[in-house]
Amino acid sequence: MAKSEEYNGVQKAAILLIALGPERSADVFKHLKEDEIEELTLEIANTRSVSSQVKEDVLNEFYQVCLAQQYIAEGGIGYAKELLDKALGDEKAQEVIAKLTASLQVRPFEFVRKTDPSQLLNFIQDEHPQTIAMILSYLTSPQAAMVIGSLAPEKQADVAKRIAMMDRTSPDVIKEVERVLERKLASLANQDYTIVGGVDAIVNILNTVDRSTEKHIMESLEIEEPELADEIRKKMFVFEDILLLDDRAIQRVLRDVENSDLGVALKGAAEEVQNVIFKNLSKRLAAMIKEDMEFMGPVRMKDVEEAQQKIVSVIRKLEDAGEIVISRGGGDEIVV
Repeated sequence: MAKSEEYNGVQKAAILLIALGPERSADVFKHLKEDEIEELTLEIANTRSVSSQVKEDVLNEFYQVCLAQQYIAEGGIGYAKELLDKALGDEKAQEVIAKLTASLQVRPFEFVRKTDPSQLLNFIQDEHPQTIAMILSYLTSPQAAMVIGSLAPEKQADVAKRIAMMDRTSPDVIKEVERVLERKLASLANQDYTIVGGVDAIVNILNTVDRSTEKHIMESLEIEEPELADEIRKKMFVFEDILLLDDRAIQRVLRDVENSDLGVALKGAAEEVQNVIFKNLSKRLAAMIKEDMEFMGPVRMKDVEEAQQKIVSVIRKLEDAGEIVISRGGGDEIVV
């Protein structure tokens, strides 16, 4: 009779999903990437029969790993080991911790995310911009925004550029940077090459910092890296973010938008966005645009995106001119 140890990680995951049933498995799939879903779907399809003992073993292993992960989040590896020792015994506890760190990979700089950003700033503000960029890439966007907003102006754009252009970081480099901080804080290094940073990372940070910091960084990037700046700007405010504007700002935006562009843009918009737009139009104009949308029939997604981008450009232009305010973190001051 087969034992759970004879199955690899993907096979165990498939067995777990089978044991959980279709409804719970569907909820799990919502949080997975497309390639992971494909791999698991194929494995589930190829799984013919599994003994009740193997199912029970896989469920127990999953529970133990979840328990260990919770303990690590609460108090670190040492705390988790101590509690698991009491619950499972020393040998089993070591096995669970090993599986967790090998398969789930506790991220580097876990300790940094538990550190107050103002304290962290004292440690890293004099480091090389590449070192700062790597550390900020592992922080949450609000934490990274607070740190980058407090850096010297001449260093902000450099760090932002390095985060955006970062791809893979060697574990040896990560360990070396962690070693510098280990006098004050404990850490656990990831044993795999880790993808961090990138355009999306810096977009999230810039969407959180105050407007003056964002503007300074973007102006510097437009001079040094115009293509990168353009890519970042396109992602910084999407059409659906119009929900961040108040009614007064939306009405100001709509004055500069062509009705034909608005109709096409709304064809591919969520109902919530459509409702907000129509609420800020006159009843006559709203009825006219709705009628135009009905008569225009199917619209290519490319045309919808172009129309939405035109409206986004209007929004960014009005914000730069100080005529509207986009609600964001980072301490923007709204003058009324």
